[in-house]
Amino acid sequence: MQHRPMAAHRTLALLNRPEHAEHLRSAGRAVALTGIVLPLAMIGILKFTQIEIDALKPLISGTPWLAWLYPVFGEAGASYLLGTVELLTAALLIASPWSARAGVAGGALASLTFAVTVSTMFALPIWEAASGGFPWLNATGSFLIKDVALLGISLVVLGESLGRWYHKHVIAWHMAAETTETEA
Repeated sequence: MQHRPMAAHRTLALLNRPEHAEHLRSAGRAVALTGIVLPLAMIGILKFTQIEIDALKPLISGTPWLAWLYPVFGEAGASYLLGTVELLTAALLIASPWSARAGVAGGALASLTFAVTVSTMFALPIWEAASGGFPWLNATGSFLIKDVALLGISLVVLGESLGRWYHKHVIAWHMAAETTETEA
C-alpha cells in the first residue's frame, strides 16, 4: 500500500519541473493542431464528391444564413467553395507554427468556419426526440457538437499567432525607433 503513494509522489515531482510542463504544452498544441487540420483536410477533400454535396443539402438549406449559397453557387459550387476554404485553412494552420501570418489567417478562417458550423445548431434539429430530446443528441447534433472544441482550438491558434505577430512587429518598430533616435 505504501508503494502507490510513493509512485504518485514521484510522478507529481516529475511533472512539477518547468521543462516538462513546456514539453506537455508543446505536445498538446501539436495534438490540438493535428486535431483541427485532419478534419479540415479530410472533410475539405470530401466536399468535391457527390456524397458530400448530397450530405450538405439539409445542413445548408435548413440554415437561413447559409441557404443563399445554393442560389448563388449551386449545390456543387457551394460544396466546392466550402472545400476550397477548408483545404486552404488546413494548409495555413499547418504553416502556423513557423509563420505568425499564416497562423493569423488560418486561425481566423478556422474560427469563422467553426463559428458558422456551430451556429447551425441553432437552426437545425439536433436533439433525439425518440430518446426524450435534450440532452440526447441526434446524428446531426453528434456531428456538429465537436465543432465547439474545434472553434476553441481555432481561437487559441488565432490568439497565439496574433501575439507572435504583434510581438515581432512591435520589437521591429521599437528597434527602428531606437536607431532613428541614436542617429539624431
